[in-house]
Amino acid sequence: MLILKPNCECCDRDLPPDSEEARICSFECTFCTGCAEATLGGICPNCGGNLVPRPIRPARLLEKYPPSLERVLRATPCLTSSA
Repeated sequence: MLILKPNCECCDRDLPPDSEEARICSFECTFCTGCAEATLGGICPNCGGNLVPRPIRPARLLEKYPPSLERVLRATPCLTSSA
């Protein structure tokens, strides 16, 4: 089952379950569109997979399987750059 993470792992931007701005890789690493395209070039820095739009779940499935409340912060180019 897809685990919806509530924030971009790069810039910590909020990405609610119905966000069309969320991008994921095959390992469900989550990034916003800005970081995925401008900073990461469409490639996940954690696993090397392609970043694609995250599916949007119907409300009934969100009630049955709520998104993760855990914030995700990893060492990515966005967080570790000196700029």
